[in-house]
Amino acid sequence: MSTPENLAPGVVPPLLDVRDLVKHFPIRRGLFGTPAAKVHAVDGISLSIAAGETLGLVGESGCGKSTAGKVILRLIEPTSGSIRLEGRDITTFGDGDMRSVRREMQVVFQDPYSSLNPRMRAGEIVGEPFINYGMGNAGEREDKVASLFRRVGLRPEQMARYPHEFSGGQRQRLGIARALALGPKLIIGDEPVSALDVSVQAQVINLLMDLQAEFGLSYLFIAHDLAVVEHISHRVAVMYLGKIVEVAPKRALFGAPQHPYTEALLASVPLPKPGMRRARQTLKGDVPSPIAPPSGCRFHTRCPYAIPRCSQEEPLLHKVGEGHDVACHLR
Repeated sequence: MSTPENLAPGVVPPLLDVRDLVKHFPIRRGLFGTPAAKVHAVDGISLSIAAGETLGLVGESGCGKSTAGKVILRLIEPTSGSIRLEGRDITTFGDGDMRSVRREMQVVFQDPYSSLNPRMRAGEIVGEPFINYGMGNAGEREDKVASLFRRVGLRPEQMARYPHEFSGGQRQRLGIARALALGPKLIIGDEPVSALDVSVQAQVINLLMDLQAEFGLSYLFIAHDLAVVEHISHRVAVMYLGKIVEVAPKRALFGAPQHPYTEALLASVPLPKPGMRRARQTLKGDVPSPIAPPSGCRFHTRCPYAIPRCSQEEPLLHKVGEGHDVACHLR
């Protein structure tokens, strides 16, 4: 995808454009903490999100999804690569510049309880961003908080309660209200419904979709539940051991996956009707260590279709259909 420097006239750049993003964590040993190895958590991923779009980011636990989200938010500093928000390269922004950018990028965390301060009342939690940015007086802030409560399905009277007095779904609604407070353009959801009951998951997902339609929000939706991702996403990126191996529109990816790893992920999803059967593709072996990832294609140690080239040469993402890219030598 073109970067802002070489866009054709009249072409709107993506809201978020990440290129070759890398995050390695050094492993230090010895008295002086000498780096002995490094964890390849995120190893050169590229992705983009348009205004009003939801990109689902899926993969097994430990593949680097959550780390990627935190690096994009600059909660963790990248090792290398670029992060552009509306054409601005925020990768090297200092604290002052990032303060204004953080109003445009917010996050909803996985655990709706540990992400809320148990000593603050719910109204204080949702209103804290207004105080941090000096927005409005006390009365105006209270009115805005009450409006946010109503918008996410809570009652203004609940503003005086503490987080432990809410259910799990209500606590996640508090997290969503807090993320909405400053009028962001991009919200990163780090498995925002995985800790909720299934019935509550559906309510929260529908709320997120309604908010997207109302405010034109863009989402990076990080999850391992493919059914949830299929419901909320416009496009889906599949991540394995720090690399993105397939990116496609939702229907193309779920209807005709091109990467063997994507095929295996989809084959593991339970079918909704009793008695239905699907050919299951069983992955052999364990996920390799991110400290010493395999050479070539990182999936070749578990791939049923691997050929000698797969262990020697790393496949690059290439187009196999409209908006459909895959990193596989056999496609």
